[in-house]
Amino acid sequence: MARVVVVGAGLGGLAAAARLAALRHEVTVLEQAAAVGGKLGWISRDGHSFDTGPSLLTWPQVYRDLFDATGGPLDDVLDLVRLDPAVDYRFADGRRLSMPGTADVVPRALDDAVGVGAGAEWTALLERAAAMWRISEGPFLRSPLRGAATLAGLARHPSDVATVAPWRSLRGLGSSHLRRPELRLLLDRYATYSGSDPRRAPAVLATVPYLEQTFGSWYVRGGLHRLGLAVAERAAERGAVVRTGCTVRRVLVEGGRAAGVELIDGERVPADVVVSSADATALYGDLLPAGRRTAGVRAGLRRTTPSLSGFVLLLALRGRTPGLAHHTVAFPADYDAEFDAVFGTGRDRGTPQPVPDPTVYVSAPDDPALRPDDDSESWFVLVNAPPHRPGDGVDWDEPGLAGRYADRVLDVLARRGLDVRPRLKWSVVRTPADLARDTGSVGGSIYGTSSNGARAAFLRPANASPVPGLFLVGGSAHPGGGLPLVALSAEIVAGLVGPA
Repeated sequence: MARVVVVGAGLGGLAAAARLAALRHEVTVLEQAAAVGGKLGWISRDGHSFDTGPSLLTWPQVYRDLFDATGGPLDDVLDLVRLDPAVDYRFADGRRLSMPGTADVVPRALDDAVGVGAGAEWTALLERAAAMWRISEGPFLRSPLRGAATLAGLARHPSDVATVAPWRSLRGLGSSHLRRPELRLLLDRYATYSGSDPRRAPAVLATVPYLEQTFGSWYVRGGLHRLGLAVAERAAERGAVVRTGCTVRRVLVEGGRAAGVELIDGERVPADVVVSSADATALYGDLLPAGRRTAGVRAGLRRTTPSLSGFVLLLALRGRTPGLAHHTVAFPADYDAEFDAVFGTGRDRGTPQPVPDPTVYVSAPDDPALRPDDDSESWFVLVNAPPHRPGDGVDWDEPGLAGRYADRVLDVLARRGLDVRPRLKWSVVRTPADLARDTGSVGGSIYGTSSNGARAAFLRPANASPVPGLFLVGGSAHPGGGLPLVALSAEIVAGLVGPA
């Protein structure tokens, strides 16, 4: 039996704690916040409640595997609801596409909304994505990252390399398969699932819509935050101790290996194994002592581009919106201008800024648990935003900026047919700076580093750090961000640590 300390009670850390406790290790989870869940946050006020992080679950089998491995079925503790439609897309010219939640009827919906033949184009793209998925799932997503060795393993079969096309961007893949600009727009959106720019993100991200349409988009009745609570409860059932309000100041390294952590109040918690679900940049930059052993990882992180962040409005509304889907995505006329603004590229080279005319994402679950009565709604509204970087980027704490930008987002919603200003009871604004403070993510970058660049996925920090006994889980480590992938990072780490 090893003494294991898990730094952070985000979903990756909680999943690792549950798996390691089920393997009969002595596990303690230390979380700086007052509640578990990390980015799976939750806010309630006056009967209105909001998930403040992810709003859907794809590939739920990963969590069914987690619960089966640690004691009992997921569906015994959570009520998962498949979303149909999955998304209501609104294009700048006023057209709408209600994207079905099941793959077999997607082509017909695309033909009806975009034009005859659109469904066949999209189907051909997803067939390519399915082939990418079969090649990459086992050797990459479910296996430890081993640098050049991982690349070499994927390169053993030239036909597999040609299918994955690591040199091609998601935008390039879309341009070669999709004639209609509306379909290319839909594909580009999936780059944001890893906080990236579709013009630079790898083509293999086409597997994301394949997963979404093959395995469905799911909602947890009562709010997605219940997934984090359920994993924490499962970890506790297996014997893990979860301590909140505990800020880790540093990881202790003794005799060349991780030996525990020191809290900000000076308490030392000894351990044989440390699992960090903290942002990898914060771990290597702030929690670990500098040294030759970690110099390579630090240098690699400096070469990466931080992922995008998000600017959020939580809206308490009177009345109901006819025909409102669970998820609505309202596109701008110029999607590239959004990525230029967020990443400081193109026309905005070197000067990231709030997006003047952003894509707006609305999550409005039809769930009585989230509203005070049947004549009200609780909306989570998100727009992509550059991280909080005072001095060389956007200072989201600049007086007045958050309020001005919140008004702009409401104006954009109104121009796209969703004017809720007359129905607004109250709102809460959450900026990238707030996200950074609440979750410890550097600058509020949602996924740590982006997938911008052909080799970006292989530069993401590995689950086994260069310091023996120190492991990484969560969205800033391999295999990446998003609810399914952080659970896979925990599965990988549990396999590396092994049973007691």
